[in-house]
Amino acid sequence: MNNHLYLPIMKITLLLLTTSLFLFACKQDKTYNAIESQGISIATVRPIQDTIGFAQYSWQLDSIIDRIAAEDKTPIAATYKAAISPHDDYAYAGGLFYKTLKGIKAKTVILIGVAHRATNFNLQDKLIFDSNTYWNAPNGHIKISPLRDSLIAKLHANTFIVHDSMMALEHSLEAITPFLQKMNPQVEIVPILVPFMKFDDMKRFSEDLSNVLAQQMKLQNLAYGKDIAIVISNDAIHYGNTDWGGADLAPFGVDEAGNKKALEKDRRIIDFCLLDPISEEKIRTFNLFTVNPNDYKSYNWTWCGRYSLPFGLLTANKLNQKLYGEPLFGTLVDYRSSLTDPHIEVIDIGMGHTAPASETHWVAFVGVGYE
Repeated sequence: MNNHLYLPIMKITLLLLTTSLFLFACKQDKTYNAIESQGISIATVRPIQDTIGFAQYSWQLDSIIDRIAAEDKTPIAATYKAAISPHDDYAYAGGLFYKTLKGIKAKTVILIGVAHRATNFNLQDKLIFDSNTYWNAPNGHIKISPLRDSLIAKLHANTFIVHDSMMALEHSLEAITPFLQKMNPQVEIVPILVPFMKFDDMKRFSEDLSNVLAQQMKLQNLAYGKDIAIVISNDAIHYGNTDWGGADLAPFGVDEAGNKKALEKDRRIIDFCLLDPISEEKIRTFNLFTVNPNDYKSYNWTWCGRYSLPFGLLTANKLNQKLYGEPLFGTLVDYRSSLTDPHIEVIDIGMGHTAPASETHWVAFVGVGYE
């Protein structure tokens, strides 16, 4: 290279690099200072992952809530000890989020979520915790309850793993946290993900977790429902024959009759397994409906909560039995789908849809409250 040409180019390159680093440093300092002013270390805050299907700003969440049907926002007297909540896009399931989660009134909420990308990290057969101190949300940071570290300290070592990278990628819990925070700005959470897992492991791990929870609650005189609640993240049937990565998830077909059969089967599963007095047998039956008996990593009926729901419900029910000597009682909040129910307009507020909703591609979701 000609040295006369090389020197000016090098100077320009260095100038650009220095300017870029300066701007980046300023941006980082502003971010760091803003967070540090709240007494929070930047390294301990989990960022929002899905900025399309879920709200990332407080004004977006306010707009979603304004557009939710009035009947979904009507106050209820019930205080749920546990609940099953959807995690689909707010455009499709926003009303059911609100209608279900308004029954959660505890300050500390144990969140049981799906580990959609567990295969990215070869994770299976253990519960997944994170080590963050706060989670970012539209209305500011949500504190991780000190209860999480107490659980980690007392659970058997083979029950869990701490994996921040998995938690950072997962959207099934951050769908729920903005509504919990909106209803109670002081809410604290304990996030747990459930990857591929055999039913026998679910039984064993739920026994371990419910034992430790019961001990902690008795020690601190905490009431189930009033002080601590459990929310289980789940979406029901994923149905159709297009836009599922080449898979055909429509055993009944995608005409009106076929889609109706799929919805009816979903309702039968819910009615038979998730409502009224809860038992291990009902939860096992749900597992048999949704998981391939010959390969526990494969679907039998395509609910993405096929691990989070039975594990979460086993834990919630065992906890109630240990504390009060009786099973939980489940009441249907509602059952809806992106095919059959009205959508909330979101495009004008900078949000969108992470998947289509049509006769050939739709998702259903259920809300259940447990007392």
